[in-house]
Amino acid sequence: MKRINMIAFFAIFFSTAAIAGEADVTSVEAFKEYKGLWRFNVTVRHDDTGWDHYADRWEILSENGDILATRVLHHPHENEQPFTRSLSGVEIPAGIKSVVVRAHDSVDGYGGRTEIVSVD
Repeated sequence: MKRINMIAFFAIFFSTAAIAGEADVTSVEAFKEYKGLWRFNVTVRHDDTGWDHYADRWEILSENGDILATRVLHHPHENEQPFTRSLSGVEIPAGIKSVVVRAHDSVDGYGGRTEIVSVD
């Protein structure tokens, strides 16, 4: 009987993790601030299931794939989907005309929808 309960537990646990899928960036607003720094408002969609599987950060990358900034998401957003978080004070090096914004989740990593944003 214990073996059946353990099998059922693992089946439910792993199927719940799989349901959440990858984190998608659904929209981005970029604003030039003082002294050439930028503010990004990023909306992420992910079927957070709790602390075991949630969108845990988003990043801004240069055209070459260098990480320019990271916004850490400190908790799951199970009841707030999609959700928007901001990051100010982002320095965009001279010569970069656009950036890529991608999201990350605690199980699948990267792989969801990204957004390309003009910073020209």
